[in-house]
Amino acid sequence: MSASVSMPLGGVQVGSYDSYEQAQAAVDYLSDEKFPVENVTIIGTDLRMVETVTGRLTQGRAIAAGAAGGAWWGLFVGLLLGIFSTDGAGWIGSVLTGLLVGLLFGALFGWMGYRATQGRRDFTSTSRITASRYDVMCNPAFAEDARARLARFSLRG
Repeated sequence: MSASVSMPLGGVQVGSYDSYEQAQAAVDYLSDEKFPVENVTIIGTDLRMVETVTGRLTQGRAIAAGAAGGAWWGLFVGLLLGIFSTDGAGWIGSVLTGLLVGLLFGALFGWMGYRATQGRRDFTSTSRITASRYDVMCNPAFAEDARARLARFSLRG
């Protein structure tokens, strides 16, 4: 029976790092060293969601964002419909019509969406999930080898 399939939380800890990039670099080092990395798991603990406010959302910005998204969809539909045109003028007409209709509907839906919130969320933001610590776990059969290699990795600086 394989221990890696039923092992809780990916095995035993062979390293702990403050950032995902550091944990990823450690596993990349193990891979470069020809270690069987299919026996390794990165586990983030103490997860939290961080939302960074990027700006104020105004009616104009909501309309512009909706128009931009609608224009992309309209361009896509116009290009698809343009495939069936028999001449260049028909193709250009399909693309421009799709672009303009998409732009108008996108602007309309952007405005409607903004009005629907009634000022409850007048800002834009991005969010991400972060962890306070990232543990590199390993199958117990390979753990000592992984620890020794990661010790050399940490000495590199």
